[in-house]
Amino acid sequence: MVIVLIGILALTIMIRFPLTEGRAENLDLLSIYSDPLILYAYAASIPFFIALYKAFKLLGYIGQNKGFSLNSARALRSIKYCAIVLSVLIVMAGLYIMIFHNKDDDPAGFLAMCIATTFVSIVVATAAAMFEKKIKRRTIILGSKEKI
Repeated sequence: MVIVLIGILALTIMIRFPLTEGRAENLDLLSIYSDPLILYAYAASIPFFIALYKAFKLLGYIGQNKGFSLNSARALRSIKYCAIVLSVLIVMAGLYIMIFHNKDDDPAGFLAMCIATTFVSIVVATAAAMFEKKIKRRTIILGSKEKI
């Protein structure tokens, strides 16, 4: 339930935030959603939603007492890769804003959000890698012949 709520909240923020952004107050609906930074944010959110889907599947495996299965290891590997891709995309957006921002504007808030979300993505990737390694080790001990 929590993962579904996170997905709904993220989707709501992605739809609602561009309408309330400071520079978008005087723009029409088409101009708001054709902004390159908004389009980049939507494209960068794809790994986030894939990771949420994989986490939902992983919780399903755990609910079926298949937490230490190869499918769980595959889901964790996908979450790890999505978190790495997401952190790289966030860093790229932060660098873009840092280099090309309007000189009258202070990008400190945006850069702080980039640093915080990159840190969270790295923590998620590290945790997923550790759990994946434990599942692989346990699967090898139990003698599974299937490739991960």
